[in-house]
Amino acid sequence: MPQAKSLRPPIAQALMCFASLLVSAVRCSPPESPIKCSSGTINCTVTNSYGMYPDRTICRAAQVALPSSEAELVGALAEASRARRKVKVVTRYVHSIPKLSCPDGEDGILISTQNLNRVVSVNSSALLMTVESGMLLRDLIKDAGAAGLALPSSPYWTGVTVGGMLGTGAHGSSLWGKGSAVHEYVVGIRIVTPASAEDGYAVVRSIVAEDPELDAVKVSLGVLGIISQVTFKLQPLFKRSITYEQRSDADLATAILAFAQQYEFADITWYPGNRMALYRKDNRVSVNAFGNGLYDFLGFGHIAALVSAADRRAVDLKKLKISFHSRNYVEETLEALGDADGKCVNAAVVIGALALSAYGLTNNGVLFTGYPVVGMQHRMQASGGCLDGSDDALLTACPWDPRVKGKFLHATTFCVALHRVHDFILQVQKLRDLHSSALCNSDINNGILMRYVKASSAYLGKDEDCVDFDIVYYRSHDPTKPRLYEDFLEEIEQMALVKYGALPHWGKNRNIAFDGVIDKYSNRKDFLKVKNKYDPMGLFSSEWTDQILGIKGKPSIVKDGCALEGLCVCSEDRHCAPEKGYLCRSGKVYQDARVCTRI
Repeated sequence: MPQAKSLRPPIAQALMCFASLLVSAVRCSPPESPIKCSSGTINCTVTNSYGMYPDRTICRAAQVALPSSEAELVGALAEASRARRKVKVVTRYVHSIPKLSCPDGEDGILISTQNLNRVVSVNSSALLMTVESGMLLRDLIKDAGAAGLALPSSPYWTGVTVGGMLGTGAHGSSLWGKGSAVHEYVVGIRIVTPASAEDGYAVVRSIVAEDPELDAVKVSLGVLGIISQVTFKLQPLFKRSITYEQRSDADLATAILAFAQQYEFADITWYPGNRMALYRKDNRVSVNAFGNGLYDFLGFGHIAALVSAADRRAVDLKKLKISFHSRNYVEETLEALGDADGKCVNAAVVIGALALSAYGLTNNGVLFTGYPVVGMQHRMQASGGCLDGSDDALLTACPWDPRVKGKFLHATTFCVALHRVHDFILQVQKLRDLHSSALCNSDINNGILMRYVKASSAYLGKDEDCVDFDIVYYRSHDPTKPRLYEDFLEEIEQMALVKYGALPHWGKNRNIAFDGVIDKYSNRKDFLKVKNKYDPMGLFSSEWTDQILGIKGKPSIVKDGCALEGLCVCSEDRHCAPEKGYLCRSGKVYQDARVCTRI
């Protein structure tokens, strides 16, 4: 790799990264509500936790309802149903990147589940736990652990809600047992749906494990109604043992399948620009095994607001400690300089600093003394340090909090069938070898997280076992500004979705990932049948959900510059940025791709 034009000597960068670990010792301003109303609960706007939908539009609603019980939830929906007003369910932080939370028009009603956040019942002997749908994953796994129970698999971020996880098919990483999707552990759901005048305009449907309609509700996209309560079939509490190991990525294509069989909760973080992969060797062990470990992943921890801004742009470095959390280390400047090699150098620094800190693992909740780290499931399965604490006037915040102008990223997440993942990885490596620095766009943002997902009976779940590739990368605040080597990631995106038939994550992609997506699901007709039964007036439908479900229109938006933001696949130069030298061209390895290439 050529010598990078680094903005600071790598040793100094590493020392500053490591020193800024001290920031994690302070409290934090938790994320604010994604709903803003001009007068109490009237005249509202809604967005996601990152402050921006993929198409950068602002979604409006006439009002928001905040029910605190199932009865109040029924009442709120009945009022909307009586008036035939559009409805969207909104969770506490709205981590879905696409517009699943956006109602049509300006007369819609948002119904928030933030006050539906309690445990309804626990039956430890039967391994059953019922909770309200607005409960955060953080509280679900904590309360389950206190009852001697464990949710076997979950997302890694604790700030998602139960209803949100079921809405988007959220998952962890495992091919063992029932697999890694949260909905695989659901045995009962209570959902409130619109009804006729004779039935009071809203009814509660109680769906049990034997009911085939549960396979529709388990991954709902929020278009079937409002989930009130969820019953999980859990497992007795257990411990996990985690060891991280860095390796070359030379044998990644062949190692990936065997690794999933060796470790129940295995995952791999791939840094293609640095030709390295990080293997998470993660198995369950007896609850009697020695260890009281804690995993609080540093990327989900709180950081100083000024430091977060420094991640994005050049500042007076003498006045600031550069954040250990930085994946976007002065990335605006590196983009402006066209310095892909600089991204690789800075990515290597952050990768090294993460390794020095054991990624946030501690053997006793305070210190890391060595691998393996053994701890209770609810202390090891998910992290969310920046959720904790009370408002500190934004001195510290989550790294992506839009109030501190920190991380601003695109996300591309797709699941490649297990039997095709070997060839897909080889093709990505072939593309990488043409210009390895080009893929440091992902390395500097913590690489490509690869998780294992098992086939599901859920109608909109995974049709077959697959490997989920989760890629986050630089996004400009200026929608007309091209990204450095953006054609490489665009080619990977199109290669996965088209050539390899990958399934996009419902909550983590740009518009083009959803073009024609519904045709990839063998049980799509069964899902739409339940949708028409539960919501015949389409109150929970929106332009976005109609597009992704193939009912009306397409998610792609064709206009000048649309390919720069993933709103379209370019077919003409004007879809890129011809005035800045970016033209629409074929892919370098996957010739059928159409990408914005700098000429």
